[in-house]
Amino acid sequence: MTRFDPTAPLETRAAQALTFAQTRVRALITTYPDYFPLYTEEGKWQHGREAWTNWCEGFLGGMMWIFARRTGDQSWRDRAEYYSRLIEDRQHDTDVHDLGFVFWSTWKRWFDASGDAAIEARVVQAGQTMGLRFNEEGKYLRSFVAPDSCFIDIMMNVGIIFHAAKKTGDGDLLRKASEHCLTTRRYLVRGDGSTAHEGIFNVQSGEFLRQSTHQGWRDDSSWARGQTWALYGFGTAYRLSGDERFLDTAQRCADFYVARTPSHGVPPNDWEEPSPRLPYESSAAAIAASGFFQLAALIPDPERSARYEAYARTILDTLLTPEFLAIDTPEWEGILKHGIYHQRKDLGVDESVMWGEYFFVEALDKLLGAPPLS
Repeated sequence: MTRFDPTAPLETRAAQALTFAQTRVRALITTYPDYFPLYTEEGKWQHGREAWTNWCEGFLGGMMWIFARRTGDQSWRDRAEYYSRLIEDRQHDTDVHDLGFVFWSTWKRWFDASGDAAIEARVVQAGQTMGLRFNEEGKYLRSFVAPDSCFIDIMMNVGIIFHAAKKTGDGDLLRKASEHCLTTRRYLVRGDGSTAHEGIFNVQSGEFLRQSTHQGWRDDSSWARGQTWALYGFGTAYRLSGDERFLDTAQRCADFYVARTPSHGVPPNDWEEPSPRLPYESSAAAIAASGFFQLAALIPDPERSARYEAYARTILDTLLTPEFLAIDTPEWEGILKHGIYHQRKDLGVDESVMWGEYFFVEALDKLLGAPPLS
């Protein structure tokens, strides 16, 4: 068992947690080789529960790429390459809106580590495949659910389209990425900086019809993980496009998160739910921490940048305690406890979830000085 001192300075605990994360990932791939879990059931990764959609295959390899870069350990590099190759064919997958999650965390990190154009070609192809989801009338990328549906989650995947467009010089693909962000900004981000999970459009005319949700409390409420997808995703869209409107949106989403979340930095599943079933959604907090670090690096105002970085540290200070970190729970197979996948369907509720694991590891890596992704 990895030694963990909950009274140690934040950076020390982060380093200890990254060592612990390596032990848990190593155990996962040893116990369940070639397996890509989404969430635990009673702390165990392998079970027969519903997946809902196919979007988490990049996060396991993504953690391995982070471990490989941090440690210089060739065995992590070998595993990262192996698990990335297992999902290579997904570059042509037209059934999901999540190819950014799948390829940005794996093949993009592989390219950053190698500079190999053949590796980057998979990332570019995934971005081009994502672009096929664009609805010209409504100016949005459709979700996996239906042609009339646009998810806030797609903001975390649109970056791969920006990347593909820039690498290929495809102006039309770049237009699609930008217009999707502007449509999301207009119809899914509210005036107070909160976000809707889903927008429903008339497929033929492109008319926006209403906001909706699959995972929040109700259609007009504020689902926490969706908020963090927007916070992080609009920051990435600004980083890749230079469009100041996207930076403004990322900041408004970030400020809403800070205003509505308890001082420890970890939100419930939905801020508007009167009596939340559970007090914590740790995966949203992990995404937020990484997103706040990105915003802090993007914003020219040093005072505001410092506030965002301090808030990211606050979140990690909370997550780096035995309440959330499963380091003192040897029978638990995940790294970060108290995550929620789909509360309405009762899937992965108060469990470890793969995106929570990945973004937690990514945020720890940023805290300890990770180089920014290009």
